[in-house]
Formats: sequence, structure tokens, C-alpha cells
Amino acid sequence: MIDASRAQAVIRGEFTAAFLLLRLFLGLRTLFAGIEKFELKGIYSFGNYYENMGRMAQGITSASFIPLWMSRSFAHSLGYALVILGAAILVGIRTRTALFLAGLVYVSLSFGLMAVQESEGVAWLAIHVGLIAGALVLSRHNRFALWAD
Repeated sequence: MIDASRAQAVIRGEFTAAFLLLRLFLGLRTLFAGIEKFELKGIYSFGNYYENMGRMAQGITSASFIPLWMSRSFAHSLGYALVILGAAILVGIRTRTALFLAGLVYVSLSFGLMAVQESEGVAWLAIHVGLIAGALVLSRHNRFALWAD
């Protein structure tokens, strides 16, 4: 028979492992979502980034009520935000804050996709938001972080 303190330690270890898996997945996913914005025809560059994001902004504006200045401002900051937040989540720098901000980025991306009636993309982003919400619930079990919040 296992005593209560040993059972609690096992449960804490499982929660820590669950949070670590979520943190690694979400950090990598967010980081690579940002990096892929810099790619065009297999080449990564800042020029490609602004070309890709310009097309994205124009597409959102032409298919919705969102004005070009607003979609362009969002698009031009999106890749940088995703890279920074992904790296912070991955290595554990202010993890709860980074997770919350990444969740807001995914919600704002969902808003843009809702505006252009792209339901499949909204569903994919909803999964990310749900995973981030789960990670935030487990964030008190963040044992492996460079800079805890």
C-alpha cells in the first residue's frame, strides 16, 4: 500500500511531465510557425518575410472588413512575435506569460480567419488555444524553466 505523501509525489511528477510535454510541443509549434513566415521557395530571409506577410495582409483585407493598415500592421509583427514567444515557451522564460501571450496571438489569428470565413483554420487554431489553456492550468508544475514567473 502506498502512503499519501508518496502518492502525492507521484501525481506531482506526472503533472510535471504532462506540463513539460505541452510546453515542448507548444514552444516548438509556435517557434516554427514564426520561422516558416520567413520562407519562400526554400529560402529564408527578411525580404521573403515582408513579401509573405504583405500577401497575407492583402488577402485578409480583400476577403473581409478588416482595413489594410490594420492587417498589414498585424502581419508584419506576427512572425517576430511567434519566434520570440515560441523560444520563450520552449526554454522556459516567463512561461506563463509567454503561454498567455501566445494564446492571444492564436486567438487574434482566429479572428482574422473568422473574418475571411476560413473555418478549417479556425478549428486548427482552436486546438492550439485549448492546448495553451491546458498548459496554463498545469503551469504551476513548471519545474524546468530558465526564468520562472
